[in-house]
Amino acid sequence: GLLKIGDPQPGETVLVSGAAGATGSAAAQIAKLKGARVIGIAGGKDKCDWLLGTGIDAMIDYKSEDIRARLAETCPDGIHVFFDNVGGAILDAVLDHLALRARVVICGAISQYDDMDHVTGPSMYLRLAERQSVMEGFAYFHFPERMAPAKAKLSEWLAEGSISLPEEILMGIDAYPEALQFMFSGGNLGKLMVKVS
Repeated sequence: GLLKIGDPQPGETVLVSGAAGATGSAAAQIAKLKGARVIGIAGGKDKCDWLLGTGIDAMIDYKSEDIRARLAETCPDGIHVFFDNVGGAILDAVLDHLALRARVVICGAISQYDDMDHVTGPSMYLRLAERQSVMEGFAYFHFPERMAPAKAKLSEWLAEGSISLPEEILMGIDAYPEALQFMFSGGNLGKLMVKVS
């Protein structure tokens, strides 16, 4: 999704929402490896500090900062690629800060999953037309031919230490409700798993 749809170029500004999650943290670090200037959105100082430690250029803490003001501050020339894992109000705020010919990659919408009967779509979608930009969604199974090469490249980056993929493991099947709560409240860093045996 990031490399094929977003196609980040050296020097472009890439913004990743849900940047402390398993997918977001990988996307942010890969964009950085591709030479982009990378801004992440995550909730809480610990997550933001961890991401800054991976080389991400700047962070926006959606729990304690005004997102629109921070977008204007951290992305003064606009956002060239937005890798979205959150949707909702954050997607709208970002659409209002797009650069010309931006690419918006819809990977997920965690802000919407707990009430699928009342999903809110982007109200700022006209910015796509005004800024000659595109928005495209994807799922990993849309690119079966890229699975093996992606796995090989991710393994290489992990082995050489170019990227770091954090994991949080809760113990026992009884922890499953807690894991779900963490997932929807943004309580975990990286991949969240429950170990049942």
